[in-house]
Amino acid sequence: MNWKKIAPWMLVSLSVALAGCGNEAVKPTESAKATESAKPAKALTNIKVVLDWTPNTNHTGLYVAKDQGFFEQEGLNVQIIAPGEGGADTMIASGAAEFGVSYQESITQGRIQGVPLVSLAAVIQHNTSGFASPVAKNVKSPKDFENKTYGGWGAPAENAMIESLMQSEKADPSKVKIVNIGEADYFTAVKRDIDFAWIYYAWTGVDAELRGEPLNMIYLNKYSDKLDYYTPVLATNEKMIKEKPEVVKAFMAAATKGYQFAISKPEDAANILIKAVPDLDKKLVLASQKWLSTRYQDDAPRWGEQKRAVWENYANWMLEHKLLEKNLDVDAAFTNNFLPAAAK
Repeated sequence: MNWKKIAPWMLVSLSVALAGCGNEAVKPTESAKATESAKPAKALTNIKVVLDWTPNTNHTGLYVAKDQGFFEQEGLNVQIIAPGEGGADTMIASGAAEFGVSYQESITQGRIQGVPLVSLAAVIQHNTSGFASPVAKNVKSPKDFENKTYGGWGAPAENAMIESLMQSEKADPSKVKIVNIGEADYFTAVKRDIDFAWIYYAWTGVDAELRGEPLNMIYLNKYSDKLDYYTPVLATNEKMIKEKPEVVKAFMAAATKGYQFAISKPEDAANILIKAVPDLDKKLVLASQKWLSTRYQDDAPRWGEQKRAVWENYANWMLEHKLLEKNLDVDAAFTNNFLPAAAK
């Protein structure tokens, strides 16, 4: 599946000397100015934020927070990095990166296996992923998956998802051919090897619009509330929460400002992402950012807020489809405690 302002604590107060016989403040001498400027600024805390994939508009709020100085205002020096060979979750869980972009699906599976990941915020409030195919393929519903070829990346959840949607329409999952296309380009693959694939509409779907290649899109959350899970999310590990809660709070305060900026000023936010990652397609970034701007927060009382029922519902779905070995400790998998209070 397929991302400066001066901080308040840097301000120094000038000592004011009062004139002997008057009440007017005397201007600081050059010597006093030199003394003030010589004072060292408070050191920023260095942290790394690892992306789940190549930079795209799911990540814009992070790039905005860095560009606009929101991280610095919270005392953080943030480096945004690409995932290593082990993936973002491994880096976050091990502390190789203090924060990162993950998914409810992988955190749920990881928690069952003892991986100490914790979701801090839902980047997008509702699931915008689903199965997409060119209109010419005539795949309009899960029943139409029969006798078609699906291109995926080899995860067990893909098979379970296809089966779940098809069974809801009394279709036969055994009639779907499933092939692993890895990181192959969607548009190339559907012209050559496959009929449909699992995509995020905000990126690949919008790209299809710009290319003039209309899609039939089967959104997962249209078939079950249990599939309206959070993807992607911002995450950290249990050790960070336990030992450095003030850093977690600072990170989330700045990230929240970044995503709020992307919500209210999508074009400006898109340009910040393009400036940071100039290899991206400018038209796609601008269009994708506009599409996502109303979906980051959507109907939630504040950006990032997560509902317990959403975590519980998807874990139950995974259990039903034998993707989990035991029940998830839902309350340990996510927290809203580090989100700033909603604006009144």
